[in-house]
Amino acid sequence: MLAQFAVLLGIAGLLIVGMFVYPRWRVRRAVHKAFPLAYSAILRRDLPQYRHLAPDLQWQLKKRIQQFLFEKTFVGCAGLEVTDQMRVLIAARACMLLLNRETEVYPGLSHILIYPSVFVVPREFRTEDGLTVESRQVLSGESWSDGRVLLAWDQVMPPEGQMPGHDVVMHEFAHQLDGEDGVVDGAPDLGSQQRYQVWSRVMRDCYRRHAHMLAHGEHSTIDAYGQTNAAEFFAVSTETFFTNPHGLSMEFPDLFRLLRQFYHVDPREWAGF
Repeated sequence: MLAQFAVLLGIAGLLIVGMFVYPRWRVRRAVHKAFPLAYSAILRRDLPQYRHLAPDLQWQLKKRIQQFLFEKTFVGCAGLEVTDQMRVLIAARACMLLLNRETEVYPGLSHILIYPSVFVVPREFRTEDGLTVESRQVLSGESWSDGRVLLAWDQVMPPEGQMPGHDVVMHEFAHQLDGEDGVVDGAPDLGSQQRYQVWSRVMRDCYRRHAHMLAHGEHSTIDAYGQTNAAEFFAVSTETFFTNPHGLSMEFPDLFRLLRQFYHVDPREWAGF
């Protein structure tokens, strides 16, 4: 009996170990495959930053993309057929936020829902009188805490000539990073109390300056939507950091330095972008 129990215990132990080891092995296997040439062509054509990345960052990005595509499920909505271009470009823009960072690839994310164009979602809010009012909101993207991100494809691939500072994928995935510590409040997981204190001070000061500029009719490099709340300010600042780094560094140098420290890259170095 003791021998049989020991065997059963050993089998159970192997099964438990396998539950943890096998998924990681599958991810490593997927990441170590050769990056498809067709995917590389998509990056060169549709991701302006990619052409100016250093070779080591290009390599990092490709590996992150492979893991993203292996782990996440893409769903076409409203009759949209998901293509490789959609999958690769969304994964690439999301993974730009992970370069040079020791982190998992959005561990809380499972599904990306893609709509052909802007979509409508129901909303409920309470008035000052305590009444619940239902409304409908038109969105180009949204990040949910249940493991889903929603995106409008015509906003992921906007018309030529769009003003710098806008990237709906980076915006929504900044929210995903923000929520990895359990709450979406404009402060991602920073690892130490000292870093949180610095983050809070810089973000607060820049948020107030941004709101002051808008209130007085002045132009701000950061989109006006950033004054909605702290979470949106972080997401919009992230967009600007990656798509208009020169403008952000000149107008909000403290904020640029803070984001450079968090993201471990300096997009100004991508000459020609």
